[in-house]
Amino acid sequence: MLKPSLQLKLGQSLTMTPQLQQAIRLLQLPILDLNAQIQDALEENIMLEMEDLPDVPRTSSESTVEIEAIKAEDSWQTRSAERISDGGWNGEGRPMSEFADESGQSLREHLLWQLEMEDFSPREAVIGEALVDAINDDGYLTATLDDIKASIDAPVSADDIEAALMKVQNLDPVGVGARSLSECIVLQLKQLDVDTPARELAIELASKHLDLVATRAHGELRRTLRTTDENLQDALALVKGCNPKPGLAVSPAAAEYVIPDVFVRKVDNRWQVEISATGVPRLSVNQTYAKLLRGNGDHAVLRSQLQEARWLIRSLEIRNETLLKVATSIVARQTEFLDLGDEAMKPMVLKDIAEEIGMHESTISRVTTNKYMHTPRGIFEFKHFFSSHLSTDTGEDQSSTSVRAKIRRLIGAENPKKPLSDSKIASLLADDGIKVARRTVAKYREAMNIASSSDRRERPDR
Repeated sequence: MLKPSLQLKLGQSLTMTPQLQQAIRLLQLPILDLNAQIQDALEENIMLEMEDLPDVPRTSSESTVEIEAIKAEDSWQTRSAERISDGGWNGEGRPMSEFADESGQSLREHLLWQLEMEDFSPREAVIGEALVDAINDDGYLTATLDDIKASIDAPVSADDIEAALMKVQNLDPVGVGARSLSECIVLQLKQLDVDTPARELAIELASKHLDLVATRAHGELRRTLRTTDENLQDALALVKGCNPKPGLAVSPAAAEYVIPDVFVRKVDNRWQVEISATGVPRLSVNQTYAKLLRGNGDHAVLRSQLQEARWLIRSLEIRNETLLKVATSIVARQTEFLDLGDEAMKPMVLKDIAEEIGMHESTISRVTTNKYMHTPRGIFEFKHFFSSHLSTDTGEDQSSTSVRAKIRRLIGAENPKKPLSDSKIASLLADDGIKVARRTVAKYREAMNIASSSDRRERPDR
């Protein structure tokens, strides 16, 4: 017969504190957006001061590259502290718009890239593509599951589509694939550690009481949920920290410049990674004001600003540490690319880096989006170094990037009067031990904007 007993256990868990949430938000921002947030913080927080001005190059080809980007909008996250303090939120806050990459990558392309990188079975990938096609620019699923089922030219069940949707909703940006604002916020809240204070209460708020949150009916919320004002405020802070339009974080628009986040150099025959010293100012606490608070129980506002200043400085340190860790892991795996070029690119997926540095794959996806690496071969987005595996006869996998480079080389060396067909290219690759189907060659060729063999053929003058 079982008897009740008490046991004492030691363990470790990660709690998603407001400081950690802030660190994650800053980590996702490209340098230009990060600078805008820092500037806002300097203007609003008297306890913060800038140690030196950032040297932001605007025209140097060595450290900047022109890309497609969107005009920054006021961030819901940036203003969350103001909304919490005055209790205001109407459910219509605008999300932070991040800078897209140089290819003008759309949300659809960003999601399809992840479908290839994540652990989707071929069946799930087919359903996943149909789901992605039905997601609008804000990140919401606009078609019903019945419509999705009808659009797939294969026998799939409602359970298959539900399972695939759950996997799509785990992709970056967090909250994508939701069918309502409520579900969008709940998806983001469920990403938090289970030990996060007020997490479950926040989920209940988002799933059942967003109308009361929007009208600031705090008294009614306290009575309905039977909770304390302190717990309610913690839950509201979590809800307000979510992005109501997550898809807008990855949308292309007007031309802007990007500043590399890290520099890669070869020193003493070893590749070294350094965080860029330009672009982001160094912050510190204003010691003059901090000393005035020591031993003084008054000035609650200044004490709050001091706390926020310390959080921001630590968040920036975490951002640099994480970027350096991810970039170092990437460089260690892609030294042959740095030495020899695209044909030497190794296959690498999000899981490889995630396992090595102890982070979740979705976190790696966010870290590698809109972050740039300056190398002797040029400036690349972190995502450039990731590509799927293709098998070879030798048992050593090839990356899709490497195969694309080989296809480009073969086409570049062809006889213009008798260009290589996709089937012939597949055969030549097979001779090198690389197993690639003709349709895969065609897909890669089209992705590189290379015309078909018939269109490439040099025709004699008439």
